[in-house]
Amino acid sequence: MTITTRHGVIGDDQLLRDLAARTFGLACPPGTAQSDIDEFLAAHLSADNFAHYLADPNRIILLVSDSDQVVGYSMLVLGPIADPDVTAVIDEATSVELSKFYVAEESHGSGAASVLMAETLDVASKIGARSCWLGVNQQNERAARFYTKHDFAIVGTKRFLVGSDWHDDHIRRRELGA
Repeated sequence: MTITTRHGVIGDDQLLRDLAARTFGLACPPGTAQSDIDEFLAAHLSADNFAHYLADPNRIILLVSDSDQVVGYSMLVLGPIADPDVTAVIDEATSVELSKFYVAEESHGSGAASVLMAETLDVASKIGARSCWLGVNQQNERAARFYTKHDFAIVGTKRFLVGSDWHDDHIRRRELGA
């Protein structure tokens, strides 16, 4: 098995939508209504959304493949932070958001997520960010272990709307190498 990464490009929109449909629900807490997951996917992770994200110069999408099969993606977002809970603990002038980080369930434990994280953090450093932040559901224990392993510390909390259901997230930040 060979694990590789690449930047997302125009035309990857459908591939990303399909991957999002397979992975987003994995990050939601147990009991999240499928209708809420579907509503979130339609509103934020459709092929049209991904086409916009891929064309946006303030977003960087990375894909990870295992044996030439795309199994995950990440998205860095530069720019202003709209959430006051986040701005209370994150310096938007020096930080970049890790907005999306998903790997297909069948690739959990394969090393693909660690390869994707290393590349994502390298890109974040190369664009000049001094830190990287993310929000992750407080009940997502697997992700919490993964982010802790990759030196993301809890620095605050925020709310995240999925469909009609509010979720409680941890805000995590990691300093990047100079």
